[in-house]
Amino acid sequence: MATIKFQANSPYTQAKQIAHPSDYRHEQYLVNAGLSRRKVKHDIEVASHLQVINVALFALGRAGSIHLGNIMKNPRLNLKYLVEPSVEKLERVAREWRLPPSALLTPDQQGVVFGDEELHGVVIATPTHLHRDLVTKALKAGKAVLCEKPIAEEMESAKHCYEIAQKTGKPLICAFNRRFDPSFCQLQKEVQAGAIGQVHLVKTVARDSPLPSIEYLKQSGGIFHDCAVHDIDLICWVMGEYPVEVYGAASSFIPEVRDIGDHDTVAFTMRFSSGALSMTDLSRNAVYGYDQRLEAFGPKGMLSAHNERPYQIRRATEAGDTEPPILHSFPSRYYEGYVRELDHFCDVVQGLDDNLLSGENTLRVSIIASALDESVKTGQAVKVTY
Repeated sequence: MATIKFQANSPYTQAKQIAHPSDYRHEQYLVNAGLSRRKVKHDIEVASHLQVINVALFALGRAGSIHLGNIMKNPRLNLKYLVEPSVEKLERVAREWRLPPSALLTPDQQGVVFGDEELHGVVIATPTHLHRDLVTKALKAGKAVLCEKPIAEEMESAKHCYEIAQKTGKPLICAFNRRFDPSFCQLQKEVQAGAIGQVHLVKTVARDSPLPSIEYLKQSGGIFHDCAVHDIDLICWVMGEYPVEVYGAASSFIPEVRDIGDHDTVAFTMRFSSGALSMTDLSRNAVYGYDQRLEAFGPKGMLSAHNERPYQIRRATEAGDTEPPILHSFPSRYYEGYVRELDHFCDVVQGLDDNLLSGENTLRVSIIASALDESVKTGQAVKVTY
């Protein structure tokens, strides 16, 4: 009876309970239920012809398969065309998603896509060497473009793509999906709001799982342009600035990776004009799962985003205190990020938001990746010129 003095009034007599602002899933529930409106930058009436956005998806590789599922589940999108060289894969996916025969195209039929005046956008998830051609054709045909990174293999080609986007007035979005991860988004917002004061240090860890195939690595563009660009973009976005000097070190422990002239293990630092520093470690082969961590430190404290697990259960037995392994690979780890990335694409096409991934940012990230590659080759720190 000693605690009876703490007895509270009935909860029915108190103020109604409301969700904490951090519960973005509850916010989405309210929107789905018609109890709230989506928060957008430009609160305008969407043009009638853009109420449903007709899109074409190029390729059903790793990223393309993720985009396919998300396109089919998004009420604002209609998959009008699916372009894929493997007829067997096209037929299998058509059965799974009940796609009409008119939607199924092979690359030699891509002219249908670019000649369709009712098509609003194109999602490109092909191998890198095909990006430039598809991006330019789509933009010149008046289509908005969401393209997996990089936009093109060479810097000049990427610049050319963005010049066309500017001339045509159509958005070109490079798919840095980690920017749309809920945890990383929240961390960036709090850093930019001053939660830890002036940023002193940002640290990221990105260790791949499962080990990519050698066939993929041969055409990936190398670990800096394939993997490190995600961390570079993430760090610069959190910091709100770009580095002035970088230093990288790399090793090849896996013989097959060494034989193709690439690296499987990388560490790099970046120095910013504000005095802030960043540190990153990358690996192609984390046997325990897809290891993705982000931390920001300043005079007022620290913010960190940790690995995610399939479910939140701790098991304590005679074998020890254990949890499920962290998520296996990027489709599961960044599931929410891919969904929100596609929503951002829809918002940009419908005029509800501005493109958060400008051409200037994407080109600068590529310049930084090249500087890190040079640093590894020379063993010296490299000053970055934009």
